[in-house]
Amino acid sequence: EVQLVESGGGLVQPGGSLRLSCAASGFTFSNYGMNWVRQAPGKGLEWVSYITTEGGITTYAASVKGRFTISRDNAKNTLYLQMTSLKPEDTAVYYCTKVGSDPISQGTQVTVSS
Repeated sequence: EVQLVESGGGLVQPGGSLRLSCAASGFTFSNYGMNWVRQAPGKGLEWVSYITTEGGITTYAASVKGRFTISRDNAKNTLYLQMTSLKPEDTAVYYCTKVGSDPISQGTQVTVSS
């Protein structure tokens, strides 16, 4: 059974940082490109970032480029999202997904507020 479990969210002040993790199991993690997507209150899913199987190529939405960094550790079957200079508009539930798949997990809530 494919499982993706996100963690690391929380309440942070504007300008702060968080590091999200996504623990993968039930599939060969290193064979898949991975995405981070998010859903803000009352809005649809928004793609945030993508990483290739070995991490050699990463891409970002314009709204987070320069502030967020995606990475992965295939030995630990874990995907990461380092978020810095957080803004209130980054408030959302964050999900990790396999490329081409919708979120299958609960996600982790990130709230940016003073």
